[in-house]
Amino acid sequence: MAAPSRATARRADARRNVDAILRAATECLGNRPDATLAEIAEAAGVGRVTLYGHFSSRAELLDAVMAHALQHGNAVLEPVDLSGDPREALTRLIEASWEVLNQSRSILAAAQKELSPARIRELHHEPAARVARLVERGQEEGVFRTDLPVSWLVVTLHNLMHGAADEIQAGRLTPADAAGHISATALAAFTPPGRKVPK
Repeated sequence: MAAPSRATARRADARRNVDAILRAATECLGNRPDATLAEIAEAAGVGRVTLYGHFSSRAELLDAVMAHALQHGNAVLEPVDLSGDPREALTRLIEASWEVLNQSRSILAAAQKELSPARIRELHHEPAARVARLVERGQEEGVFRTDLPVSWLVVTLHNLMHGAADEIQAGRLTPADAAGHISATALAAFTPPGRKVPK
């Protein structure tokens, strides 16, 4: 069998470096949102020149870290049972989503300083699409309000989730209480006017 070419070996080295940088950035930013690129490079076992060779700015690195975290989150959320009563399914999805978000709260805090709100919403496309499908089914079954568009209800939940992360950061909410607060608020917002809000 022919030995791998130098180009192939360089690509493999580059991939290993990128993986090491993403792992280190996830850990460093997960512990401290203001971790520096120098600290991340040191944790990854690479020089700053190597880091900048793959990620030209802090914003570019945070974009990649957020995308990586959301990819992992989607894998966790995929098995969540969204069948049955859409309201109960929404509560299950919120609980599972909050666990994922809670694990990456510090990364989100760092990303919000570097990335635009539009880019953060774009990165959340898959989770948003999952919520949209559930909201559409809830509307079809008459348990979610239809006087507001699906997109508005989806962004409402998105903002509730990220608002909870901000409240925890500010010390006004505990992680243990967050999922319950989010679910109660979302169900109140999604319930058709005049209908009793489920508990």
